Amino acid sequence: MTDKCTLTTAEIEVAVITDYIAQQSLEAEHQFVFSYTITISNHSQETVQLLSRYWLITDANGDTNVVTGEGVVGQQPFIRSNESFTYTSGCLLKSPLGNMQGHYQMQSSNGQLIQVDIPVFRLAKPNILN
Repeated sequence: MTDKCTLTTAEIEVAVITDYIAQQSLEAEHQFVFSYTITISNHSQETVQLLSRYWLITDANGDTNVVTGEGVVGQQPFIRSNESFTYTSGCLLKSPLGNMQGHYQMQSSNGQLIQVDIPVFRLAKPNILN
């Protein structure tokens, strides 16, 4: 089961698709593994570079984890006007339900710094909400 959401900030669209990875999860040990694939589409007239990321990860127990760092998946990609960059990463939760939210720090080719919001997205084991 996948879940998808999008959000646009300053003509930069962030689309997220999530998935539960059952074969890597160990439910008896409270380890629930999720993947998320993010596509960043640049609808502006300027080239932008993704400099850093900020994540706030919350599980169903109310536990939070903040993740910050340069770039994504070891890259600080340049995204030209009307082009996109896609990457996949993962998250380990102690519960079968949680969410992630955050933002990217980007810089346009004219030197302007832009905070691009990432939509809040749910991480959920299939049928957990039924």
